[in-house]
Amino acid sequence: MTTERLRQHLLEEVVIFESAVDGASGAESVSPRQAHRPQPPTGRSALTPETVSLQHRVEQFLFHQAELLDSGCWREYIDLFADEGIYWMPVKPDQTEWLDSPSIFIEDKSMMQIRMDRVMHPNAWSRAAAWGTSHVVGNVVVESQSAERISVRSRFHMLELRRDTLRHFAGTYRHTLVHAGDELRIGLQRVDLLNSQAVFDYVLQVWV
Repeated sequence: MTTERLRQHLLEEVVIFESAVDGASGAESVSPRQAHRPQPPTGRSALTPETVSLQHRVEQFLFHQAELLDSGCWREYIDLFADEGIYWMPVKPDQTEWLDSPSIFIEDKSMMQIRMDRVMHPNAWSRAAAWGTSHVVGNVVVESQSAERISVRSRFHMLELRRDTLRHFAGTYRHTLVHAGDELRIGLQRVDLLNSQAVFDYVLQVWV
């Protein structure tokens, strides 16, 4: 992805504009600490068959993503992303752009492919024997939806085992899901680590 295309994606999905704040939510426009928290539904009328069906579909999508990551099915995981999809892990929870600020991860599908090839190499030190992860995803909230996209917020916890060492990562997912025919694809996955400022003995090798 060229710098200009990254910049255009940034302008459309992440940066805050005063004229665009109304009606926007989640990773589409604001940082998590600035995001307007949706009000809980009132009355049974809020739970329609359509909303229940959408909630179930989104949850199953996120659970499937977690299964692919824990199974090391990297190709299938990358295929969950739209052609212009972005995986982004900012350094700070109030970060709203990646062009002029450092990020832990900022990858399009071509960069994800390069990472996959590296971690699958037979001599990859990071995936030596007794390596694995376990994801738990919950608190899934559909923040908004339109004919083009669905904005979703959820919580996650990932346990990583490498030989005799355990590491814990937890935080918030913010997905912008787009329609690809009858399927859902990831337009933007933002991962805000609760412990992003912690000190680790080696860097992250795979997607959280």
